[in-house]
Amino acid sequence: MVHADRPVTLAAIAGAHGVRGEVRLKLFGEGAETLRAFSVFDAGGRRLTLKSVRPANQGAVATFAEVADRSAAEALRGTLLTVPRSALPPLAEGEYYHHDLIGLPCVSTDGGAIGTVVAVENFGAGDILEIEKPAEPGKKSARFMVPMNALAVPAWGVDSVTVNAAFVE
Repeated sequence: MVHADRPVTLAAIAGAHGVRGEVRLKLFGEGAETLRAFSVFDAGGRRLTLKSVRPANQGAVATFAEVADRSAAEALRGTLLTVPRSALPPLAEGEYYHHDLIGLPCVSTDGGAIGTVVAVENFGAGDILEIEKPAEPGKKSARFMVPMNALAVPAWGVDSVTVNAAFVE
């Protein structure tokens, strides 16, 4: 089930940039432009108000109203920037947020339980679901990957993901 108040991590503060309180960001979304849609972020229990953001090498550089100098910026290194799930834009038919798929149980088209989505990866050719099967007695749990396309994953919703039985390892 999609929880409206579940926090979604959009970026992490990688460190200070310059001496005026700017921070370097590692982005987990579509790019620096997407951060502009949000004015306030939760940053480890405190609120940060976004003043500006621009693309930079391997991420972005941002300025927050509450961060006045380099030492304040450096103190935030490693801090995750989150927003409530309800603040994200609505999705069109057939779209999904990676965040919503992670943790969902998976069932096969033949009706059997498979495991749980533990990650959504993208190596350049489209999204891939990583699914963890429950551990068998005396063995470690096993993981396998399936492409997130209509053939391999014919259905998904707020409570489960259906995987074509031919793709189950």
